[in-house]
Amino acid sequence: MTEILFKKVDYSLSGLINDIEMGEIGLPDIQRPFVWPNTKVRDLLDSMYKGFPVGYLLFWASGVSDGHHVIGTDTKQKIPNLLIVDGQQRLTAVYAVMKGVPVIRSNYRKELIHIAFRPTDQIFKVTDAAVRKDPEFIPDISEIWSPQTNIFELNENYLNRLRASRDVLPEEQKDLQNAISGLYGLQNYPFTSLVLSSSLDEEQVAEVFVRINSKGTQLNQANFILTLMSVFWDDGRAELEDFCRIARDPPTDGPSPYNHFIEPDPDQLLRVSVGLGFRRARLKYVYSLLQGKDMETKDFSDERKVQQFIHLKEAQKYMLNLQNWHEFFKVLIRAGYRRGDMISSRVGLLQVYTLFLVGKRDYGVDNYKLRNAMARWFFMTALTRRYTGSPESVMEQDLTQLRDVGDAEEFVSHFDRIINDMLSEDYWNITLPNELATSSANSPSLFAYHAALNLLDAQVLFSKMKVSELLDPVTQANKSALERHHLFPKAYLKKLGITETRITNQIANYALVEWPDNVAISDSSPAEYYLHIYTERFSTEEMKQMSYWHALPSGWENMEYQEFLDARRKLMAQVIRDGFEKL
Repeated sequence: MTEILFKKVDYSLSGLINDIEMGEIGLPDIQRPFVWPNTKVRDLLDSMYKGFPVGYLLFWASGVSDGHHVIGTDTKQKIPNLLIVDGQQRLTAVYAVMKGVPVIRSNYRKELIHIAFRPTDQIFKVTDAAVRKDPEFIPDISEIWSPQTNIFELNENYLNRLRASRDVLPEEQKDLQNAISGLYGLQNYPFTSLVLSSSLDEEQVAEVFVRINSKGTQLNQANFILTLMSVFWDDGRAELEDFCRIARDPPTDGPSPYNHFIEPDPDQLLRVSVGLGFRRARLKYVYSLLQGKDMETKDFSDERKVQQFIHLKEAQKYMLNLQNWHEFFKVLIRAGYRRGDMISSRVGLLQVYTLFLVGKRDYGVDNYKLRNAMARWFFMTALTRRYTGSPESVMEQDLTQLRDVGDAEEFVSHFDRIINDMLSEDYWNITLPNELATSSANSPSLFAYHAALNLLDAQVLFSKMKVSELLDPVTQANKSALERHHLFPKAYLKKLGITETRITNQIANYALVEWPDNVAISDSSPAEYYLHIYTERFSTEEMKQMSYWHALPSGWENMEYQEFLDARRKLMAQVIRDGFEKL
């Protein structure tokens, strides 16, 4: 047998809580979204109260030296020498309840977990209005472990409240006091932990996690870097959390990261900072760098660690700068993308944001030229799914190639060369029409078509309103301003014996119309409704222009359905190309 890479350490719950509070054990989840519902917290406490086992904890020795440094200010008394790998939700739950501190929910709002206890039958409940009014309950058990609480006074206050509602017999009083004492004694509940050696790297720790825990959230390199930030640069971690929280709510006053494109998560923004600061997309390299590891000698250095965190700190500051953040969204608008539901990959969006920042900060590209260059790049990457599948590998390659780029002019021409290689004649004439042969509602080629309509200043089908006007995310009502209309309605196709959804919902059968027109058209045949609307609203010249925008083949309303789809896909591909060339 090879060397054992872990050791077993036993704790009492109070010992764990104390080590977390002192900073000996890193518990980053107290600052990260807590995903357990309160009912699960209730069940955990109930199991512990009944003496059931609730699983082991998995820690990882951080390998922090005595001469460690912290980046920024930190309220911890110590730097953690143990990082929690498995059991974060359990520890967060008991820590939040016993210390009476709030957790952060998935919407990044703080919330106290209120759990009630009924001593008469030792029942735990999630506290609600009815429980608070019920004298049988201690409505918030957090007060039992508060330093300001005298357990004997709490016992007496509870009994006095209960006596005010009913009689309490002497023998029952003793049982109630024993139940409360048993709850207070939870602080002595035993936990067993496995502590992994500091000699393991993050990939080995992730493998251990997977091997012994088939449930829970899969660990990735971003998890480890965010945990490392909690240890050495807690302020930076908090900045990411705050930015993501504020980005989810429209501002009431002053500048804000809120936008209509993305609600970012901390690990996503971390990747942008890493790409800008280290020109790296593979986070496993960055984790080693932030540990102060020399990639050639494999030695660790506190001085090197401090320097790398300074690089990260500078990059994060630039990345979170609201001016840069919102200037980038002008890139998306310039590319014809008006709102988040037109973008199929948030990863791809943020990869382009990384390159935008690199061009702006490191190459000093003129703002006007940078916006246009990155708009072309975003359009291409979104259309071709460049950053889906293996986004880290592709982005690593894109960043590596920039090492040979010397100045602003070369930066722009470098990306233009790649765009021209990707969007060849074969792509426009063969690949793209084939990619349009899908019924996927989230097809990047469909979103690119809508973006092209914006770039071409197109009107909505059968309307004088522009597509860009009705795709404005500020316009919201009970009914969507724009609806995707089946040019060959499903009920009409059913009469022809065509019922399979993947055929009837081909994106080449969709067009953007205003919702009243969609309702009015209903299940009419194309020949019927098209002629009626055309002759009533538009001149021949206007209809010719509208047919171009909406890729309607000549005589389409009388075509066979499959013939129509084939012809329209080619025309849609041409509209996408024309829109792109506007950039």
